[in-house]
Amino acid sequence: MATNITSKNDLGRKSVFREYAEAIVIALILALFIRTFVVQAFKIPSGSMKPSLLIGDHLLVSKFAYGIRNPFSGEVWVNLGEPRRHDVVVFRFPLDPSQNYIKRVIALPGETVAIRDKTVYVDGVPLDDPWAMFLDPKIYPAAQQPRDNLEPLTVGPGEMFVLGDNRDNSLDSRFWGTVETRALKGRAFVLYWSWDWEESRVRWSRLGQRIIGGSGGGVSGG
Repeated sequence: MATNITSKNDLGRKSVFREYAEAIVIALILALFIRTFVVQAFKIPSGSMKPSLLIGDHLLVSKFAYGIRNPFSGEVWVNLGEPRRHDVVVFRFPLDPSQNYIKRVIALPGETVAIRDKTVYVDGVPLDDPWAMFLDPKIYPAAQQPRDNLEPLTVGPGEMFVLGDNRDNSLDSRFWGTVETRALKGRAFVLYWSWDWEESRVRWSRLGQRIIGGSGGGVSGG
């Protein structure tokens, strides 16, 4: 009868391998949990949020800013608050949920938003809108496109109206309607990296800047 003999060295190697494997599995589970429920990193690929967010900005998004959600359906398990006007939010694009979009919240449920000659009105009052940037002096009539003139639209329950800060170069709620709050990924809150592709350099002055929402807006500091 054959007898299998395992040396102490073999046992030691197996023990070390098992410890490393367990550590890696735990780290992966923690990373997945943090990414799903706590914080997630995103990169800005377009100029629709200029001047607040630039192409090449890397930011962190708080996943629990508005509550703990079912990562698949968006259903709120624990409500920790609602989006506020001027919050910069990341959400699943209504026309293609596989894509993530980032815009600024402009109007909330029950409010009526309209745009007249590029000025945004909420419930008939001009919006305090210091983060909006306009680069094209041309004004299009509503019959041609809704960029500069938008007929009054009332935001429904569980929805929000969002705009890009770069108003003349942003596809947003003017073109494809409101966003359901269950599509929210979270609220952007800080820049951790910024790379200028045109000049191939780091934008050091932007690192660590907070992305202000609610009663504030844009990027502070620097």
